[in-house]
Amino acid sequence: MSKSTAEIRQAFLDFFHSKGHQIVASSSLIPNNDPTLLFTNAGMNQFKDVFLGLDTRNYLRAATSQRCVRAGGKHNDLENVGYTARHHTFFEMLGNFSFGDYFKQEAISYAWELLTSENWFNLPKERLWVTVYQTDDEAFDIWHHQIGVPAERIIRIGDNKGAPFASDNFWQMGDTGPCGPCTEIFYDHGDHLWGGPPGSPEEDGDRYIEIWNVVFMQFNRQADGSMLPLPKPSVDTGMGLERIAAVLQHVNANYDIDLFRTLIAAIASLTGSSDVNNKSLRVIADHIRSCAFLIADGVIPSNENRGYVLRRIIRRAIRHGNMLGAKEPFFYKLVAPLIEVMGSAADELKRQQVQVEQVLKGEEEQFARTLERGLALLDDELAKLSGDTLAGEVAFRLYDTYGFPVDLTADVCRERGLKVDEQGFEHAMEAQRNRARQASGFAADYNSMIRVDCDSKFSGYDHQQQRTNVLALFRNGQPVEQINAGEDALVVLAETPFYAESGGQIGDQGVLKAAGIEFSVHDTQKYAQAIGHQGQLSQGCLKLGDSVEAVIDIERRERIRRNHSATHLLHAALRQILGPHVVQKGSLVSDQYLRFDFAHPEAMKAEQIRAVELLVNQQIRHNLVIETDMMTLDAAKQKGAMALFGEKYDEQVRVLTIGQFSLELCGGTHAQRTGDIGLFRIQSESGTAAGIRRIEAVTGEAAITSLHWQNDLLHNIASLLKSDSNNLGDKLRAVLEHTRSLEKELQQLKDQQAAQTSAALTNKTQIVAGVSLLVSQLDNVEPKMLRTMVDDLKNQLGSAVIVLATVSEGKVSLIVGVTKDLTNRIKAGDLVSDLAQQVGGKGGGRPDMAMAGGMDVSALPAALSSVEAWLTSRL
Repeated sequence: MSKSTAEIRQAFLDFFHSKGHQIVASSSLIPNNDPTLLFTNAGMNQFKDVFLGLDTRNYLRAATSQRCVRAGGKHNDLENVGYTARHHTFFEMLGNFSFGDYFKQEAISYAWELLTSENWFNLPKERLWVTVYQTDDEAFDIWHHQIGVPAERIIRIGDNKGAPFASDNFWQMGDTGPCGPCTEIFYDHGDHLWGGPPGSPEEDGDRYIEIWNVVFMQFNRQADGSMLPLPKPSVDTGMGLERIAAVLQHVNANYDIDLFRTLIAAIASLTGSSDVNNKSLRVIADHIRSCAFLIADGVIPSNENRGYVLRRIIRRAIRHGNMLGAKEPFFYKLVAPLIEVMGSAADELKRQQVQVEQVLKGEEEQFARTLERGLALLDDELAKLSGDTLAGEVAFRLYDTYGFPVDLTADVCRERGLKVDEQGFEHAMEAQRNRARQASGFAADYNSMIRVDCDSKFSGYDHQQQRTNVLALFRNGQPVEQINAGEDALVVLAETPFYAESGGQIGDQGVLKAAGIEFSVHDTQKYAQAIGHQGQLSQGCLKLGDSVEAVIDIERRERIRRNHSATHLLHAALRQILGPHVVQKGSLVSDQYLRFDFAHPEAMKAEQIRAVELLVNQQIRHNLVIETDMMTLDAAKQKGAMALFGEKYDEQVRVLTIGQFSLELCGGTHAQRTGDIGLFRIQSESGTAAGIRRIEAVTGEAAITSLHWQNDLLHNIASLLKSDSNNLGDKLRAVLEHTRSLEKELQQLKDQQAAQTSAALTNKTQIVAGVSLLVSQLDNVEPKMLRTMVDDLKNQLGSAVIVLATVSEGKVSLIVGVTKDLTNRIKAGDLVSDLAQQVGGKGGGRPDMAMAGGMDVSALPAALSSVEAWLTSRL
């Protein structure tokens, strides 16, 4: 009996655990502190800083099952998904990693044992082929002489991409940085399928399928292209879970494995589809995985960056559902079967199921409205069409701006006997792809990053100042032996009370002092295991090894501590008042205020905001002890501590407990008791994206200051209204009512004035080519009164062309009115456009009424004088 996908995932992790590897949880699909990536797209992403030498871990071997998305930027498989056997937007990458521990021999041996041992995957050895880099004789010899793979099944792949080291079998992190040769393992599905081994002309067939890629990080590529040996060669491997599941379950296409069969059955049931081989079912099955996990990791549909890619994937899935016959929102209903089939890999998704479903349902409903609007816009474009072909750029604009699928545009055109300029559409699409590639073509010189090899010990939980030594100095990113007065620099200390920015809490400020030396610290940041103090040496000369007294700005730290503890109280209060679906989506803890982003589908009501504020202040008055304990991550989770998904935690974690009210993992600095916070006030509640709300709040003195400011404001308003704060509401309502009454009287007077002015204008009417024409520039008339005057003049004159103008605040306002009997010959919009051009503006409107504005006041008399000639030429 073949293994399920979940069992295969677990077997992989169990195998490498038995080989001394630390099993590391999948990181978030939003790369942690990596601006070069749109999404996590490989298992090594979360270890990137380790490979670069910018970070260290307390283990040298690791194994993961990493969730990945390739649907935007450089790695974009979206258009192929559902139509090929192995393309996905979302997939799981099984990987084992060595950080300077084992190298080629062990990596190859482990791979072969897992794949072929009877105790593990038990694949027939004769069906496995391998590739090595052209010059990697070491890997070839290991495969041939030690593993026993026949030479004819070991294929050397050289520089087949047109440049030195540009090869399918040579991996590079970027233009610079760690790189090295690869060895790939292929599975031969059998001669019943077309295709040839790697390197052959038929290599793109479905017979020989790559299942595992092992990268040997051996070199550090310099900006000049030279290759320097890495001091600690490492290993990075990747095997697609879906691909190996297809092999082990004896199917050729990934979509035939148990995971996808279950999802496809659920989609067919929801959409009423009876054809289980329909490609649309595959598209939706793939897309629900990427969409659900992206939302769970904090991506929200939007019109830019990650949110735009997510919105495209959702809409593509919905469109395929519509093609299958779905009439109502269906996509969000697939979250539950997805959680079921993903097993333990969906633990975080299960915790956020309600929010993920709400976001997807809202997006489906919005897209339905978009389709309706798009159809109306398409109707307008087709009504203006001359010929039988809709321009490609129009189809692209409908697609790109309004999310209207081009295949639907083609369907509508086909029904009306029209065509779409597909070549023009593709040209516009390619231009967009190029823009996207440039926008996501992040470049980084990995050799220019600050590398700090030493470790710093943080003492700030217990100390506010610390005698310590200077371990490293950097100026302009380069290590130096000393810094002089007036120079900006980065100082790394052996031990420091300064908190480095992390977990939403800003870095500490303060001073480093010694005899005749003073270094002002403006910010504190982490550099791998080191803590860097950014600032300026105000006096003296600071050298490596110097002893300094590190003193934090205590008052600033205290404000930060109060705000951080209040953030935990706020999180717990929100979950009590709004529900357990509330999950933190971001935070900022500064010395001035706190900001907290959280998942919630709608704006909070005023009474909910008040309830949260009251609950937090209640806990403050209880003066609860704030306790911290160190324990293993598993023990903390068993205790019920909330962890932030996507945050990187060590095996030993710090657990913060506030009475019976809050229990979370947190490495920040906190008050000793809740009473230290003093007072908590919510300043604002707003939305930052669909399904994400933001609260900004203040504590302590800042909260009292905000109360005083609000109180002063009320007193000032009361003084202006000649009232007091006790009956301010009644007084304000009376003033507003009186104001509305005066405004109504004023409008009546203006209307009377306009009517009188209109009546006086009728004697200025002249006859031009048998048509009554009235042209006049008016003084001291508000631009918005011109429409009323034109309507009055139309009624008085019966049949006429009326042109009125006024100048207000240095701008020209024009209006043209044409009575209904003349609009078949004279269009108000045409006349006003001509006048607008003369006064340096633009305008338009209906055939019977059109308005315009302009900036060239001096040109107005000549423009009005031209009306008679313009009218004569049209009659």
